[in-house]
Amino acid sequence: MTKSEIAVLGAGSWGTALAILLAQNGHTVKLWARRAGHAAEMNRSRTNARYLPNHKLPPALTVTSDMGEALRGGRVVVCAIPSRYCRETFQQMLPHGRPDACYVSATKGIEVGTLKRISEILRETLPEQVKIVVLSGPSFAVESVQGHPTAVVASSEDSSAAEHVQNIFSSARFRVYTNNDVVGTEVGGAVKNVIAIAAGLVTGLGFGSNTIAGLITRGLAEVCRLAGAMGGRRETLGGLAGLGDLVLTCTGPLSRNREAGIKLAQGFTIEQVQQATPMSIEGIPTTRATLELGRKYGVEMPITEQVYRVLYDGKAPQAAISDLMERRLKEEF
Repeated sequence: MTKSEIAVLGAGSWGTALAILLAQNGHTVKLWARRAGHAAEMNRSRTNARYLPNHKLPPALTVTSDMGEALRGGRVVVCAIPSRYCRETFQQMLPHGRPDACYVSATKGIEVGTLKRISEILRETLPEQVKIVVLSGPSFAVESVQGHPTAVVASSEDSSAAEHVQNIFSSARFRVYTNNDVVGTEVGGAVKNVIAIAAGLVTGLGFGSNTIAGLITRGLAEVCRLAGAMGGRRETLGGLAGLGDLVLTCTGPLSRNREAGIKLAQGFTIEQVQQATPMSIEGIPTTRATLELGRKYGVEMPITEQVYRVLYDGKAPQAAISDLMERRLKEEF
């Protein structure tokens, strides 16, 4: 494997995990943190105590809050920042990045307002010639750095760029596949967070495996309808970026979106849920954007609509479940 200089933007749990994995693969990695104090503390303690405690940073990984320093020499730039900060950060990095760099989006979300996927924001912001890859799939940050066997997908319209990202990330415990369906990959990675909030709601209400299985299956149908209307392929949603990520986020105890749904079902407000964790809960803003996308493309999104009603209209979770179950009877397909 050819060793590379790589910049990772975003010192949250996922950005830090990816930076560690890349450094363990022998690459020289610069991790960009938004706050200078956070960068200094990580360099001093050699850990990310706030977002990924108990995991040491390899010697090949340095942390900086200077965007120019982070991007200097980086032929690959991995973007792992919350979706609400993406456009601002991409504009900030524009003067510093190499025109021949490959940019990897590891953010699972949709920009509220514009309804743009993250790769679309990159394409709008960066020079036309840069290569863009989306990295997605079922991957909790802490399990990835603990060495749990993990499989994800690198998606790009440029097959050579996808294969390059596949090569730099892959290891004995982190397996990367490739595909060329960027739309399906991004929609699957974003909308699964909405369904995961629904999974948390039904879990918090005390419902069991029957309910979760039905929710995941019908949630996948919802994701497929939207992705298909936007130009994605259904087979992509049956893979790692779709079904794989959906199952993980709806059932895994480490899922922040699932945990948010559980707390909402227990009576916490959306403000209390967001204040309870320092990390981004992407499903909350993505629910709004997903519902708007569904309306834009004329796609029926009943689960997303009920999650929206709970999050933004104060609807009782039990009433949302009842309304889903009492909808007009229909054929499955």
